[in-house]
Amino acid sequence: MTRLATLFLPIAFAVALAAAPARAETPEVDCDDPQVQMEMTYCAEQDWQEADKALNEAYGEAMATMRRIDADLPADQAGASDMLRGAQRAWIAYRDKACAAYGYLAHGGTMEPMLIYQCNADLTAQRTEELEQLAAGLGN
Repeated sequence: MTRLATLFLPIAFAVALAAAPARAETPEVDCDDPQVQMEMTYCAEQDWQEADKALNEAYGEAMATMRRIDADLPADQAGASDMLRGAQRAWIAYRDKACAAYGYLAHGGTMEPMLIYQCNADLTAQRTEELEQLAAGLGN
């Protein structure tokens, strides 16, 4: 596939999805036993979305801990919440690039999105554990 085609294929797909009639319900997919690539990709995306929700909750708890630490410090020493925010932003950039690289194992194929979603879910679950440990570090 040419580079030009690889650039425009996702755009064409997005346009086709936007033009498709809206569906009121989610697809009937058994994520315990997906049968075709589209179902596997859908299930991987669902896993990532669930992991992302847990990550956001853990981040909120860790940020609350960092803000409590900042509140107990003199203003010139506070910065725990800023450090966590910066770390999280850097981690998101890392995750996105690392998973895009992982997707290259099936670049241009139908498995590529599934691999990226799986990677996103795995790295997000790992980061969630780190944030939960940070939030609990001071015996919340």
